[in-house]
Amino acid sequence: QVQVVESGGGLVQPGGSLRLSCAASGSIFSINTMGWYRQAPGKQRELVAQISNGGSTTYGDSVQGRFTISRDNTKNTMYLQMNGLSPEDTGVYYCKAVLKLTGELYTTRQYWGQGTQVTVTS
Repeated sequence: QVQVVESGGGLVQPGGSLRLSCAASGSIFSINTMGWYRQAPGKQRELVAQISNGGSTTYGDSVQGRFTISRDNTKNTMYLQMNGLSPEDTGVYYCKAVLKLTGELYTTRQYWGQGTQVTVTS
């Protein structure tokens, strides 16, 4: 019913930039919060940033000031601009969408994408 697809990952040198995108599609009535999470090898998945449907944002302490989250509600798409990347930012980046399906206006569901790999190395 719903697909959440990330794109934009890749290999970048320290200090470089990447822009991730996340597109949600399907029988969506509305999307509440969208968020980016990442998981490094051997570590737990952690919040990178999230954004409400009104544009309010929250950032993880380690990315504050370097990453910028945004969304286009008309396209059900979210972005993550990542600047000043360091090897510690390496990991699989996942998109999460908290939404309501068409016909289920009183039920909120969350969907995850499959992830996109970000590798920062010299």
